[in-house]
Amino acid sequence: MEAVASVADLETLQALAHPIRLRILGALRAPASPAVVARGLDEPRQKVNYHVKELERVGLVRRVGERRAGNLVESLYEAVAATFVVSPRVAWTDPRRTGALADQVALETLVATGERLQRAAALLLDRAAFDGEQIASAAVEAEVRLAGEAQRTAFLSEYVAAVGPLLRKYGDRDGEPYRVVLAVHPDPSPGSVTTEPQEET
Repeated sequence: MEAVASVADLETLQALAHPIRLRILGALRAPASPAVVARGLDEPRQKVNYHVKELERVGLVRRVGERRAGNLVESLYEAVAATFVVSPRVAWTDPRRTGALADQVALETLVATGERLQRAAALLLDRAAFDGEQIASAAVEAEVRLAGEAQRTAFLSEYVAAVGPLLRKYGDRDGEPYRVVLAVHPDPSPGSVTTEPQEET
């Protein structure tokens, strides 16, 4: 089982959107038969079996074995991941978005960075929720105002010069690795003309 899987196509998202299927995926964090899941969810076995088959059809669960229950042989299923995150790309039906990403490398990097942060946050949340781990994390958000390209370039240069010594100082040490991300982008809020840098650890 993967820790986190991304849902990046509309058919899979539609299959995932049914409330009972979300509950079934939660129950299938460990291998189980539809009958066992049905008892745990207090739902009819045939109903659960149908939804398990639909989840298997789109690749959200997989058959992992079987076991004998009396005179019957039950199939065992397991979710393909402990947690699922929905990629924003699933809603991008207009090819102009894909074209814009291809034309603007920095924007594509921003989108990919956001997706990686989403996956990392979901994984850390699971460790806190299911393993009882205290997650050492931080997020720093600030706002600056930059008048044009020259100021944006100067800001980034000065920022990198300022944090560079810290990254070199702590980058070579022993210990648990942490990821530090700087994202600089125009504030997309309606009517806003600011540029918002974000540093997340």
